[in-house]
Amino acid sequence: MRKYVNQKEKNLQKIVCNKCGKEIILENGIAKEEVFHGEARWGYFSEKDGEIHSFDLCEECYDQWIKTFAVGVTVENTNELI
Repeated sequence: MRKYVNQKEKNLQKIVCNKCGKEIILENGIAKEEVFHGEARWGYFSEKDGEIHSFDLCEECYDQWIKTFAVGVTVENTNELI
């Protein structure tokens, strides 16, 4: 879950893991640890037409979540870290 000081300008004030409730440490609006942000824009062939769902997971909750997948995630290595 993301909370903004100013919604229009997207000044980030807080990130909380939607699963465990852990607050992610921010410094000048930048997360000091990695967070998975998911967003789904539901369309015509769903029960959620026109809804946008978004959530954030800390790395530990993300790792627990992907272990439940029937088909594992694709992992690639990169030399450039953002």
